[in-house]
Amino acid sequence: MMRKAVAGALALLAVGAIGAAWVVERVGVTPRALAPYIEKRTSGHNPAIVKAGQASAALLLRLDRGEPALPAALAVTLGAQPAAVGVDAPGAIAVATPDALRAALAQANPGDTITLLPGVYRFGGAPLDVNRPGRAGAPIVVRALKPGSAQLEFDLVEGFRVQAPHWRFENLAIRGVCAEDRYCEHAFHVVGAASGFVARNNTITDFNAHFKINGQQGRFPDDGLIEQNTLTATHVRQTSNPVTPIDLVAASGWTMRANLISDFFKGEGDMVSYGAFAKGAGSGNLFERNLVWCERTLRGPGQRVGLSLGGGGTGAAVCRDGRCITEQEQGTLRANLVMGCSDVGIYLNSAARSNVVDNTLLDTGGIDVRYATSSARLDGNLVDGPIRSRDSGLLHLEDNRSTALWQMFAGYHPVRSLFAAPGSGDLGWRSGAPERASSAVGGIDLCGAKRGRSAVYGAFDDFSGCLARQGR
Repeated sequence: MMRKAVAGALALLAVGAIGAAWVVERVGVTPRALAPYIEKRTSGHNPAIVKAGQASAALLLRLDRGEPALPAALAVTLGAQPAAVGVDAPGAIAVATPDALRAALAQANPGDTITLLPGVYRFGGAPLDVNRPGRAGAPIVVRALKPGSAQLEFDLVEGFRVQAPHWRFENLAIRGVCAEDRYCEHAFHVVGAASGFVARNNTITDFNAHFKINGQQGRFPDDGLIEQNTLTATHVRQTSNPVTPIDLVAASGWTMRANLISDFFKGEGDMVSYGAFAKGAGSGNLFERNLVWCERTLRGPGQRVGLSLGGGGTGAAVCRDGRCITEQEQGTLRANLVMGCSDVGIYLNSAARSNVVDNTLLDTGGIDVRYATSSARLDGNLVDGPIRSRDSGLLHLEDNRSTALWQMFAGYHPVRSLFAAPGSGDLGWRSGAPERASSAVGGIDLCGAKRGRSAVYGAFDDFSGCLARQGR
């Protein structure tokens, strides 16, 4: 009799567990998203309810995200590097003061190189207007000889306001120093006719949108490159304005490659921020080999999303097609590492014919493909979280590894456990890289290495290739 009773009890528990898992998958909310909702709904009630809500939220976050780790040092080959990029052209124009830089920008000709001598350059008042056109084969270059030797301090709503084509900015250190965060909007505002823009090997700190890119009067700054930059903030941005280090609207053909983006925390308004997005009915935009660490040192309430095609949507007046039938067409997210986000790591919002390939997501809410105007091919991704269709988004799933929602509620993270200590930045494999059954797909991984003969899920074969060597 006892044996039958135990068997019956186990059967009921199994049915209950299956039912609970089914409900979790059906509802489709991650623990990290459910926790703040419960805490908000139970606030303002009697102390017992408030305490229960706080305890439930804390438990959900612990099951999903684990215990918070200490901030990790980021000695990696992604982002700005100590070795300079580019070279000075013969006859480079040397500047040593803020006024000299403004004058050089106003007089520049195709092929000129404007070199900032070592020092601190502080700017207030009007933006640094960039209105003189370069040429495709003769861009105008603004650079420092050594990364970080020229430090630009902007007490400006907009720093460089680039409205002409073929300008390149290299090796600069730029910091927002406004008394209020709402007054430090953009280090670079790339607008209208400013096609062929390039920013490489710059360290940019404390802006709401370090790069803002958008059309103007029917012209769009297409075919830009943002490569090997470090984009971060030292504090929570106390503003209700959009907080997104790369904020690209209505432009097409841009490449965002090998950047290090971290700590983009919007402290007011809706408290939703993004590491980078492309939206506004552009097409052919590429995010590849970026490291996006949403909450490396700054943590707290609100939602932080890693990378997005479509962002939170666009007002019709600034859409490239005048209405945003789709937010993005044929965008690609490839070989990116996205970590430590309080919301999803990758979000596709009305993003048609998207390619999401060979990305690694750790400690995020996974990948969301939302609305019937979104369609995406997903292959080779390693996702510590679910891959989900929302509101009729169309998924074409090939060979990916992900984590089911019910596993997250159970505190079970099979993808995260592949790594040594991801919360503190140790991304070595515990027991070897997870190999795919398919043949090698080739290409370049997150760390800049050629993919090996065996195909490995995610953004990299061996993360040690991303670690900066001493003395570099």
